[in-house]
Order: sequence, then structure tokens, then C-alpha cells
Amino acid sequence: MTVLFYTLGCKVNQYDTQTLKELFIRRGYALCPPGQTPDVVVVNTCTVTAESDRKGRQAVRRYARRYPDAVVCVTGCMPQARAEKADALAEAHVVIGNALNPRLPELVERYRQTGERIVQVSAHRDQPAFDALSSDNFEGRTRAFVKIEDGCNRFCSYCLIPYARGRVRSKPLAAVQAELAALAANGYREVVLAGIDLTAYGADLGLTLADAVEAAQQIPGIARVRLGSMEPDQLPDPLLDRLQACNKLCPQFHLSLQSGSDAVLKAMNRHYDTAFYADLVARLRERWSGCAVTTDVMCGFPGETDEDFAATLAFMETVGFARVHAFLYSPREGTPAARMEQLPAPVKNARMAALCAAADRLQQAFLQAQVGSARPVLLERRRPDGSWEGHTDHYVPVRVAAAGSPAGQILPVLITAAEEDFCRGTLL
Repeated sequence: MTVLFYTLGCKVNQYDTQTLKELFIRRGYALCPPGQTPDVVVVNTCTVTAESDRKGRQAVRRYARRYPDAVVCVTGCMPQARAEKADALAEAHVVIGNALNPRLPELVERYRQTGERIVQVSAHRDQPAFDALSSDNFEGRTRAFVKIEDGCNRFCSYCLIPYARGRVRSKPLAAVQAELAALAANGYREVVLAGIDLTAYGADLGLTLADAVEAAQQIPGIARVRLGSMEPDQLPDPLLDRLQACNKLCPQFHLSLQSGSDAVLKAMNRHYDTAFYADLVARLRERWSGCAVTTDVMCGFPGETDEDFAATLAFMETVGFARVHAFLYSPREGTPAARMEQLPAPVKNARMAALCAAADRLQQAFLQAQVGSARPVLLERRRPDGSWEGHTDHYVPVRVAAAGSPAGQILPVLITAAEEDFCRGTLL
């Protein structure tokens, strides 16, 4: 029996898919090789935007047509937040929310025995504090994701994630350490600590994010610890001081911004303003000189004026982000923002084009600033032209010429040139 996975969304979703793979393998399944027909298809969905929902539905229908004899399963944030919409996907044989992921192999086997369609979406409040799933292998990768936190208590006015993921829940520190040790034993040199609201890690356990980073720091074999997306208002100086003492922590900080307009941030129910954000960036750069600050920025939020959008572009330039994930506001039914007066599509689309252009300029400026510097690069994969590609500690993609098979090694590289979205370098 073979199983095929298709994943949409964030690092947490990617991690969840990996743990599902291992659950199926332990039940006797094999991962379906490319070009072969699977017995089971699992679509792990995202619901952060309407486009994410559309892609999830499209994937379910595509796989149902392509593999008519396979058991098609839907899990992830879309059914968890919108069970009725997932239920309407008649092509899916098993529909569950991500709260029931540990039971998916069992439910697939039940469907195979009875032929009766299964739709089960259990509320997160009915589940244990944190699911017991873990992973010690990310095939084809030289870095591994570790989900240490799930859920969100923030309720931004545009977002469904608290409904899709439930409230903040943290992985116990002993479980974090055990998972990290298993990954190190399998040869992973870099780990990425991930969560839906990563900076809330430990709020339910009397811990902080620094406890998790310090635990990772102690694991022999792990050379780098990278952090996923973080909320700006949950990084006080005492926490930053503890993180600064961790010499394995990568100097890359993804701080979700969303808007450079204080009026829009307030309407979004974000818990900071631009002055707070700018001060945090300054405090990070004081501690980690030359660090990469990356972010998410949304345009087209209801009520966003031309002046608000101009303020966002100006603030991006002021901060000097290394990379910006630009995206268009998408109304999510059931959120306060969806009930606000929406902007016309042409206005939103024009702003998106301007936002992407600004993001490209900032990224190129950051890449150019790396030329002449020497950085440690984790080499990850061989490119078709024979060169090797990897990432610096602040997550700049770099291509170098290297002999042999250095995948997984961290080597010093002199950055010699900046291309459109990567740097070139030579091994030192």
C-alpha cells in the first residue's frame, strides 16, 4: 500500500505532513514513488487566504480524477476552520481537521473496510494540550522543522487561524529535546523551531521561547538553530538577552509586520505600532550586527487609504528588510474584517504590484550588501549545472562550486556577486 501527500501552507503544515508520513509508514504503508499510482492521497490544506482554500479544493478534485481508485483524504486548517466547506468536497472520502491527524491512518483503514465516507472535525478544546506527534526525518532536506507550539490567541481581525488551530499549546521541553536529539542522530545540522505563534511558546507551561532555543543549543550535532515567524510584541529585552547568549542561533528574524500604517495596524487588531516595531528592529541589530530582518506585508486591507499604503512602502524602506513576503488581503468569512467595506479589486491589484516591486528592490539591496563578506553556508543540493546551493546563517541563498558530495556540511564561503534572488560565492 502506498500513500501520496500534497501540502499547502506554512512550515507548521509541512511539519504536520512529515509526522503523518511517519504514522502511515509505521502502519505498513510506503511513500508512493513518482509516476506510480497511490492507494491513498492526503491533501493537507491551508486556509490563510481564499486562494489557499481554492488551491486545496482544486488539489482534491485533481487527485480524485487522476487516481479514481485511491482513498482521497483532506486534513489541515481548511476543514478545521470550515468543516462545512470541506464536507462539500464530495470527491474526498475521509475529511478531518488537523486536531485528528494522529487518527488519520486508522480512519483510512476504516473507510477501506466499510466504504462509508468519514467526516470528523473535532474541536481543539476536545484534544490533549499538545499532540504527541514528532518526526526524526525530513527526507530530501538538510534542515529539519520542529513544531514546538500550536494555536493562536491573538484574533487579528482578518485571520481564521485561531479557529483552525485552536488556542496556544506548547510542546513540553523534554519532548522538544528528545525530538532534537533524534534529528541530530540522523545527521541534521540545522533545525527550525516553528509554531503558529512561536513567540507564545511556553505561555501554558511557564516557559519562554528562550527555553526552547537553549534546549536546542545543548544538543550535540546541531550546529544551527533557526526561528520561524515571530510576533513583534512578544520579544522583550530579557528574552532577547537570553537568545543573544545562544551562539547557535541564526541571525535571521522573521517579524510579522502586516502594515506600515498605524491606523491599519489598529484596524487589524495587531498589538503594536510602527514606532514599537522600529525600536525592536534597532534592538535586534544592536545585539546581532548585520542580522537579516524579514517580514510579511499585506496590502488592500479594508479602509486602507492611499496614504496608508504610502506609509507602508516608506516604512519598509526605513527598516530595510532583507526579504518581504508580500500578499493581498483576502476576506475570510466569519472574521471582523470581512464585514468591513472592501476595497475595489483594481486598487488592491495595483497596490500588490507596487508592494512586490518594493519587496524586490529591498531584497536585491540586501543581497548586494553581502558581496565581499564571508559567511557560513549550509550546502543543501546540487544544481543541474553542477554547482551547489545552500543558505547562509541569515538565510541568503548562495551558489558555489564544490567538489564531491558536501550536502549537509556548513562551509565558509566568500560572497562574490549578487544575482536577482541569490548570491554567488567561492569556498574559503
